[in-house]
Amino acid sequence: MAYQSLESCLLDLEKNNQLIRIKEEVDPNLQMAAIHLKVFESAGPALLFENVKGTNFRAASNIFGTLDRSKFIFRDTIENVEKLIQLKNKPFEAFKHPLSSLKTLISALKSIPLKNPIQSSIINNQISIEDLPMIKHWPLDGGAFVTLPQVYTEDVEQPGIMHSNLGMYRIQLSGNDYLLNKEIGLHYQLHRGIGVHQTHAHKKGQPLKVSIFVGGPPAHTVAAVMPLPENMSELTFAGVLGGRRFRYKYIDGYCISTDADFVITGYVMPNEVKPEGPFGDHLGYYSLQHLFPLMKVHKIFAKKNAIWPFTVVGRPPQEDTSFGQLIHAMTGSAVQNEIPGLKELNAVDAAGVHPLLLAIGSERYTPYQPAKQPAELLTIANRMLGTGQLSLAKFLFITADDDHKINTKNIQAYFEFVLQRIHFQRDIHFYTNTTIDTLDYSGEGLNSGSKVVFAAYGSPCRNLLTEIPQRFNELSGFAECKIIFPGVFALQSNAFISYDHASAEMKKLSEQLNGIQNEWTNKNNLPNEAAMIIICDDASFLSQNLHNFLWVTFTRSNPSHDIFGIGSAYIHKHWGCDGPLIIDARIKPHHAPPVEKDPLVEKSIEKFFNKGGSLYGVLK
Repeated sequence: MAYQSLESCLLDLEKNNQLIRIKEEVDPNLQMAAIHLKVFESAGPALLFENVKGTNFRAASNIFGTLDRSKFIFRDTIENVEKLIQLKNKPFEAFKHPLSSLKTLISALKSIPLKNPIQSSIINNQISIEDLPMIKHWPLDGGAFVTLPQVYTEDVEQPGIMHSNLGMYRIQLSGNDYLLNKEIGLHYQLHRGIGVHQTHAHKKGQPLKVSIFVGGPPAHTVAAVMPLPENMSELTFAGVLGGRRFRYKYIDGYCISTDADFVITGYVMPNEVKPEGPFGDHLGYYSLQHLFPLMKVHKIFAKKNAIWPFTVVGRPPQEDTSFGQLIHAMTGSAVQNEIPGLKELNAVDAAGVHPLLLAIGSERYTPYQPAKQPAELLTIANRMLGTGQLSLAKFLFITADDDHKINTKNIQAYFEFVLQRIHFQRDIHFYTNTTIDTLDYSGEGLNSGSKVVFAAYGSPCRNLLTEIPQRFNELSGFAECKIIFPGVFALQSNAFISYDHASAEMKKLSEQLNGIQNEWTNKNNLPNEAAMIIICDDASFLSQNLHNFLWVTFTRSNPSHDIFGIGSAYIHKHWGCDGPLIIDARIKPHHAPPVEKDPLVEKSIEKFFNKGGSLYGVLK
């Protein structure tokens, strides 16, 4: 359906029993986010807050809360988007199926943005920042944030809407040192599209003009998070996905989306920064306060009866998980087509997406060697770590499956397959002193850390232990041991003090475990082994479920500093070990705190779910 506005989408959802109106007054200070989280966790409907304390505007959340609802919203256009992506990847298909391809290509005409000749209602109503729903999401957040912004910029070297960038970069509206109504904070990295535009503008001594669209047709929101090629405008994608051309006009030199509910315009001057954050982020921790670009507010527009959309990010899964699922559904094998030899990829949501990648590739380089070993897999891994968002990965596991026995979605089976085959002396490859995700605090500095590739191929070289060895419970300096799944164990230790101290602890552990692997053999003469040990603060929590294992292990460790191994050594500058592999996933002093709900806020929202409340009966 070609929605002309956010409200038309919400009315359609309500008509199909996928939206609930909350009529009671709700406080934007933590209450709205807490309600959203509770409803999302129950796979509940979209929410329309009709009475937001401190503002005349309504707010909406959980719009994309499930993949099924996201697909429902784009039910009339998503097939054409998928076909267009397929045609891009396989252009000769258009000649094989000319009629169906023609229909798809005609729909692509909606991609051309339309300079709106009609006077839009949005420009008739100017407001201030303080008039907006000032939503604070987590207790330690530095202020109110925009969590579903569409941030628009143009390149001064190639001006015009077809060379623009539309991205979703968080916006801080209040708090810290910002002058209310006059200044707001922008959080983005310089390698992003907006960062490139900022660099070009500031080289010419010009301010970077920024327009922030909030609301509008839901296709605009999805377009802002879509990983498109650098030379492709997100606005063209918004038109195809929305079945309606992106409409715009210019006011005071700023681009205005005439279908948006709100537009905030302003500019970034060279070298003007202020502290931004903290903010409860998608890894499940707070991103801390750092200097980021300062935006001076120019004008703020709001359409009549505007609705403020928002989401809440935190430890996954959250609503942004559904964004990722929708993008994957539309793009299909686009990444595989970009990286030769890559067959399957899973950016693991439970580990925060960026920290952990699981991949299956081809292995064709050594077909005549008597012993199979990774070769082409390493070429694919290098290509992956140099490609777009994949470059933010810290841990990349990659294997080849000649018999098609595994896939990357069955995470436990995938890990067991790899751990049965990996040669710890040979198949671990580090990238040190490099960049990682700015939001990841496992490294010792902002945006600074390391990466590691685990490449496994060939016949099994070990069986995986399915029970805890008695000696694991008798280790000096270590407490409780739990099995997570075959071959992988959680070992509880004292709190982390320093890396020097941790090295001494791991040396002591290595001395105690050295040679233990030889105590078990089976009739095939394969050793029964503990392949991986996770050192942690709470073994019971880590082993409680697969999600906890993935989240703790891969968000709280920096490969170069936190990976150890029994019988480790360097051979020709390559690090390896006899095994098991050890990952120190304890919380470090420099780590950011995890996001946690406020018990008093949780208590305060119970009335909305009790009998007589707008959300009574919603929770499962």
